[in-house]
Amino acid sequence: MSANAVEAILEISPTNDDTRPVVRFLQGPHLLGQTPFVAGKTLVEHAFEAGVEIPTNCTSGTCGACMVTLMLGEVPLPDPLPPGLDDFLVEEGARLGCIGRPTGDVDIDIRPPL
Repeated sequence: MSANAVEAILEISPTNDDTRPVVRFLQGPHLLGQTPFVAGKTLVEHAFEAGVEIPTNCTSGTCGACMVTLMLGEVPLPDPLPPGLDDFLVEEGARLGCIGRPTGDVDIDIRPPL
C-alpha cells in the first residue's frame, strides 16, 4: 500500500486525532497551546502538557492563584465552592485550574475574569 493510500485511510478513520476532544489555552484571541483531553486530568495538568504555564500555589482551590476563565465547554464545579471561588466569579466563567477537571472540549483563557 502506498504512503498516500495510508494517509487517505488515516484521514477518514474515526480514530483520527481530529475527532478527539481538545483542551485549548488562550490569552484573549491568541492560542497559546492545546493538548488532547484526558479524563481525570486537571486544567493545570493539561496546560503543562500543552506547554502553557498556569500559576499555582495551594493546589487545593483555596488561594485562587490558578484562576482562569472558561470560554467554551464544561468544567464542573465542586459543591460547596472552594474558598478561591464565589458565585459572582463563577457566573463570569471563573474556574480554578488546580482542581478544575474538564469533561471534553474546552477553551480556557488563562486570564481570570475581569
